[in-house]
Formats: sequence, C-alpha cells, structure tokens
Amino acid sequence: MRLFSIHYCRKTTSFIFAFWLALWPFLFEKINGTKVVFSGDLVPPKERVLIIANHRTEVDWMYLWDLALRKGCLGYIKYILKSSLMKLPVFGWGFHILEFISVERNWEVDEPTMRQMLSTFKDPQDPLWLALFPEGTDFSEQKCQRCQKFANEVGLTVLKNVLLPKTRGFCVCLEVLRGSLDAVYDVSIAYKHQLPTFLDNVFGTDPSEVHIHVRRIPAKEIPASDSEAATWLMDRFQLKDRLLSDFKAHGHFPNEGTEQELSTLRCLVNFTVVISLTAFFIYLTLFSSIWFKTYVSLACAYLASATHFKFRPLPVTKLL
Repeated sequence: MRLFSIHYCRKTTSFIFAFWLALWPFLFEKINGTKVVFSGDLVPPKERVLIIANHRTEVDWMYLWDLALRKGCLGYIKYILKSSLMKLPVFGWGFHILEFISVERNWEVDEPTMRQMLSTFKDPQDPLWLALFPEGTDFSEQKCQRCQKFANEVGLTVLKNVLLPKTRGFCVCLEVLRGSLDAVYDVSIAYKHQLPTFLDNVFGTDPSEVHIHVRRIPAKEIPASDSEAATWLMDRFQLKDRLLSDFKAHGHFPNEGTEQELSTLRCLVNFTVVISLTAFFIYLTLFSSIWFKTYVSLACAYLASATHFKFRPLPVTKLL
C-alpha cells in the first residue's frame, strides 16, 4: 500500500499497531498498578504536535503512550531515537514500520537524515505526535555534573534536574514542520520513590507513581529563527528544572487531575482484539498456503534489511 499512498498506509498501520501499543498502558496502569497522574494543561485530542520531554530514565518514552492513548493518537506517535535501537530484533522492525527517526549523535550525519524523514511528515492530513528528548540521553548525576561544569564555563544557567538541551534537532523539527504543527507539548516526567527500568515495567515492580506535567504552547508562539528558538528551548528547560525541583519538595506537580483514569472495559476490549488478531495471524502462519508463508518470509527479510540499511519505499506518485 505504501507504494501508492503514504497517507492510507499510515492510517492502516496506525490503526493496527494502536491495538498492540495500547497493551502497555493497560499493563502499567491496570496490571502493574502504576498510578499515572497528569497535570498542567488539558490538551485537545488529535492535534499535530512536537513533544519535548525530559529524559529521566530508559522508559520515559513508554509513558508518553499513556497520554497518547487518552488523546486518540497512540498509533501516530513517533520518536527520534538513537540508531542502535533500530537494530533490535523484532522491536527494530516495529520502529521502522512506525517511521521512527534514528540518529547517530553526529550532526553532520543526522541533519540530512532528519530533514529527509521530517519532510515526509508535513502533510496536515496525517496525525502526528513526534517525540524528541532534547537532552539526547537519559539523566544521571555524572552527566549532570559534566553539564554543570560546561554551563559554568560558558555562562549558562546551571541546571540540577535536567541536562542542557541540544537545540539543533529541535530547531530542524520546527523549521520543517512549523506550517503543519498545531502546538508543542512541553512534557515533564517525574517518578515517586524509585526510578524504573525496562525490567521493572515488565515485572511490575516499579514505579508506583508516574507524574506527567504537560504544557501546551501553540506553534505560532515559538520564535521562527534558529537562534531565538534555541534560546526558547533553553528557557523551557530552565522552567522544567524549577518544576522538577518543586516536585521533589512537594511530591506533585501543580494543577493535577487533567486526565481521567483509563477505562477498564476499554482496556479489556482492546486486549480481546489483540489476542484475536494474534491468534489469527499465528493460524495463518502455521496452516496457510505456501504463498502466504513465502510472503511472511519476504516481509521479514525486507524489514531486516530495511532497518539495517535505513531505506523506505517512496510512493509511485513521487517517483513519476
């Protein structure tokens, strides 16, 4: 389908993958018993947005699914992530299908890659939640001390709870997508008691509470020039640093309760659909004709090579 229409391919892919992605918020909130508390602005559903978030631990990006599910945009969320993750078995295939943008953390290599991928996201008909972690890596005390030393040397504000943001990726996202974005969501994520790891999430041991503060900024309010946009991002991270300090002092963000709890019935219906689809696919794989098995093998071979060599097919209309 992608060979003829990127728009309808994205619609189909997002519809199907949203069922599987919705299992994670179900696992976090209903099975593991993690309390997810939203605060800040009440954002409208189904906007085209760029998300900037702090990167406290390796699983921050998963909790953005909890917000996306509530806004009907779960299948449309895309991440800018390090290229090594694209090569993970099976997971990397999913990242490729969902059109995540991989980066090498080398700007000379990453800039043309980002511009090419972002240019395919400009159609206002395609819902988009593009998530960027401007710090570039997850927070640690050692990394924070290095950032503080650098900030002192160059006269920047010293931050305690976040790392200094890298501005170039943010500016390119704004430059390419500005005309089609509704807003930027400034998301601050904090955890109570203990920072979770991926295995903590899988086994349901941590976290007990995740707090997500959302500030919605209309895209038209963000400066157009790169230098002013970079300064704006630095200012946002200074505000984010103070917000996280207040969270440490008080145990919560201001203006809590902006989103309702997930519907248990909706989660169970989604779980039933996923089980049915999975069982149907397994049945087809095991008992279908040789033609279907050949198709599955070719699809797996394509995904393995596509994630390794970083290529995506263009629609025929673009090639003519």
